[in-house]
Amino acid sequence: MTALDGTTAVVTGASGGMGRVIVAELARAGALVVAVARRSERIDAVRAEAARAGAPGTIEVVTGDLASLAGLHRVAEAVSARHAEVHVLVNNAGAHYADRRVTVDGLEAHVAVDHLAAFGMTRLLDAPLRRGSARVVDVVSDSVRDARQVRFPGPARPPRVTAQDVADLRRVNPADGFVPFEAYARAKLLTVLAGRAAARRLGTDGVTVNAVHPGLVATELVDGMVPAGLRPFRWLVRAALLTPAEGAAAALRLATDPLLDGATGQYHVRDRETPLPAVADDVDLQEAVYRAGDTFLRDG
Repeated sequence: MTALDGTTAVVTGASGGMGRVIVAELARAGALVVAVARRSERIDAVRAEAARAGAPGTIEVVTGDLASLAGLHRVAEAVSARHAEVHVLVNNAGAHYADRRVTVDGLEAHVAVDHLAAFGMTRLLDAPLRRGSARVVDVVSDSVRDARQVRFPGPARPPRVTAQDVADLRRVNPADGFVPFEAYARAKLLTVLAGRAAARRLGTDGVTVNAVHPGLVATELVDGMVPAGLRPFRWLVRAALLTPAEGAAAALRLATDPLLDGATGQYHVRDRETPLPAVADDVDLQEAVYRAGDTFLRDG
């Protein structure tokens, strides 16, 4: 990996399997890494391991719950107060829920964690990102291209999103007809859409914004997606998945590879740029999602 001495990197979802690897590798490359997690215990272990290995970078921990608007603002304010410049932001926080849940702010939980957390960190860290000419990496899912949980032969079915749907984020993923995996896919698509709008705005200061599907990685999140009929064979499913280190490599590549200097608004499946369905290319929809997120961050 490229040497990152003198840079500051922020990683959300830092206590999960992939997040811990991303934090450790960025520190090993010399970055000062701000690890954002709900609890610090797992990060403390990563920090101790990095110190034992002689990693030249350092790891700071900021705790907070990105599922709430108040927590999102507190985390972003804590990062901004400590760091005038941010050079890398990896929005790795994510969740999949087996049932419909509503957050304290009235958002369906997938919208809060899988979309607004990423959009909010990017938006609220606007000034440090611009000063650092940062690379922003949104970790998403290939469900943005096909929201079928089990992909039998047949045409892909992208998540459905319209400008009317996102006019009020509280109306996204309603109870009527709720399907957990489709709700997850729709939230990730919102992140891709808003990310492309953010790329246009931030590009004036050299900031790039890209999204990546790291592959199917053996993490707690993916464990929770296994259909009920396959759960007795979860161990077999898990054996076929990528390791957290293999998944992390895809995000780290977008965050650090010199060959990707200036690349922005792209979607990658592991190490390859990949076309998205037409809905993701709709500039008006991208702008609508961006405005909806901006309004929610400001007004709740």
